[in-house]
Amino acid sequence: MSLNCLLLTSDATLLEVFRIAFSAVSVELEMRSDAASAIELTTRRHLDGFVIDCDDVSRGADVLTEIRSSRSNKASVVVAIVNGTTSVSMAVDAGANFVLGKPVHEGQLRSLLDTAVPRMAREHRRYFRHKVDLPVELLGHTGESFAGKIINVSEDGLALTRFGPAAVEGVVSVQFALPSAEPQPFQAKAEVVWNDASAMGLRFLRIEPGSRSCFGAWLDSLEAQLQFRESAQSTAGASK
Repeated sequence: MSLNCLLLTSDATLLEVFRIAFSAVSVELEMRSDAASAIELTTRRHLDGFVIDCDDVSRGADVLTEIRSSRSNKASVVVAIVNGTTSVSMAVDAGANFVLGKPVHEGQLRSLLDTAVPRMAREHRRYFRHKVDLPVELLGHTGESFAGKIINVSEDGLALTRFGPAAVEGVVSVQFALPSAEPQPFQAKAEVVWNDASAMGLRFLRIEPGSRSCFGAWLDSLEAQLQFRESAQSTAGASK
């Protein structure tokens, strides 16, 4: 599956340098030329990475702060491009993982991407929600039990539909069977982070040691299945 990154700049030269470099490492690049539209995007979508032209876009440096305060992108990889106004330390303090000064050279960028792209890939996997359909049981802190069905899962948590009228809040124990030839039990502690009339979202606080490796292997299999489907669809589309 493709990684995605937002480039905020109005600099045509910078855009071309990043477009070529990101294409070579299979990162999909989205473009914004003003801070307001970039900030709007960070509030409604998760992206694996950001490249922010801090000094040559009005309020460009403010976007760094907005990214780090957003719920969806606080852990995304951020590259700050500076040009004499924003210092390296200022960019790092605002949340940049990497800082480059203008002009950005091709070799310099390739070296940075050797480190940044694997971090983006880890962020993609951490955040990406795989669609599933599995029964799950939650145990509240007072011992009450709640049944539900998992509708998507990631390294960090899961979303589920719940059965019955009772709302679930706070920290819960999560139990379900990991699909395999010999189903393995999964157990974790999780926090309810959102809850509506029919569904809820959980963030894992602690996955039991006996469940961790099997859970990782299951996510690997889900990712492999997704990549196979995307490859098959791409091949089918190319053959038409």
